[in-house]
Amino acid sequence: MRSDLFKFVIPPERIAQVPALHRDESRLMVVRRSAGVIEHHVFRDLPGLLAPGDLLLLNNTRVKPCRLHMKRAASGGHVELFVIRRAGEQEPGAQTTDKPATYEALTGSGGRLEVGEILEHEEATATLLKRDAFGPGHWLVRLDTSGDADEFLLQHARMPLPPYIRRDKVNDRHAQLDRERYQTVVAEHEGAVAAPTAGLHFTPAVLDACADAGISRTALTLHTGPGTFRPLKAATLEEHDMHAESFVVPEAACAAVHKTRLRGGRVVVVGTTSCRTVETVADERGLLRARAGETRLFIYPPWRFRATDALLTNFHLPNSTLIFLVAAWLGEQLTRQAYEAALAGDYRFFSYGDAMLCLP
Repeated sequence: MRSDLFKFVIPPERIAQVPALHRDESRLMVVRRSAGVIEHHVFRDLPGLLAPGDLLLLNNTRVKPCRLHMKRAASGGHVELFVIRRAGEQEPGAQTTDKPATYEALTGSGGRLEVGEILEHEEATATLLKRDAFGPGHWLVRLDTSGDADEFLLQHARMPLPPYIRRDKVNDRHAQLDRERYQTVVAEHEGAVAAPTAGLHFTPAVLDACADAGISRTALTLHTGPGTFRPLKAATLEEHDMHAESFVVPEAACAAVHKTRLRGGRVVVVGTTSCRTVETVADERGLLRARAGETRLFIYPPWRFRATDALLTNFHLPNSTLIFLVAAWLGEQLTRQAYEAALAGDYRFFSYGDAMLCLP
C-alpha cells in the first residue's frame, strides 16, 4: 500500500495551538462504520453514545517535561535538548542510579553539533558524549546539575509539545497551561514524551457519567516516544521502519477485557497508543495477556482487529502512521470522508484538537 494515500491539506489556522477552554467541550465526530454515517457531537456526550457493559481502555502514561532550551558554550547559539530517558531505561518503571546522570536525547540546532560540546542552561550544563548512541540522531548526554538531574528536568524543562504547536523559546506564556492540559486526568506512570491525545478530552465528570451509565474502565501503559511524530518517508507502508515504544499491560486490564467479553460488551480503545498495545498482546479471541515489553506494531489496512471493538482517537497528521491505523478500522474511503467532513465542519486538528469516535 502506498504511503501517500492521505494528502489532506490542513490550513494552519485549523491546527489547534491551545486546548479547548474545558476538556470536555472539544467536538466529537462519531463515525458509524457499518452504516457509513457521520454525526457531530461534543465530547461530554460520550456516555450516551456508548452502551451499558462497554469498557473504556485508556493509556495512563504520564508525560514528563523534557524540552530544555540551552546555548552552545562556544558560540552562544540556541540548542533545544529533548531528553528522552535515562540511559539504560528500557521498560516502564525501570530505575537507574548512574552518576553522573546520562540520558538519551535528541537535539535541535541551527548548526552541526560535535561530540564533546557543552551546552549551557542557567542552572545546568549538558555534555554531548556520543552521537547516534541509540539510533540516528540520538545522543548520549551527560547532564550536570547542582542537585538531582531528574528533579532539575521536572522543574525547568518544558512539556514536549509536537512541532506544529508553536511556543516562544524565551517567554512562553502557555507553559503552565501546557503542564496541566498536555496531560490526561488518568496520567499515572511517568515516561512518555508525547501525550496520548485521545485521552486529553476526558474529565472526572465524564468518567463518572460513564460509570453511572454502566460503562466501566481500565488502563494500560504505553510510553509514547518521539517516533510518533515521524512522517512516512518510504514509498510503501511495508517499507516503513516502525519505531519501538515500551508498554505494560497489567493483570487488571486483562481481567476487565475478559469480563467485558463474557457479558457481550465492547472494548472501546482510547487512542492509537492503547490500540497498538492491545493488538500487540491480544490472542485470537480478543483476550489480553499481561506482560511488559516493546512494540513495533504498525497497523494499516487490511488489519484484522482482535481486541478493538471501537476506537476513540484525535484527527491526525496526513501521511502519518496514525491515520493509517484509523484507515485500518474505518476503511480508506470512510476515513477520507471523515477528514473531509472535519475540514468542512471547522473541526480543530491534531494534539490539542477535536476527537473522533469510530463505532462498528
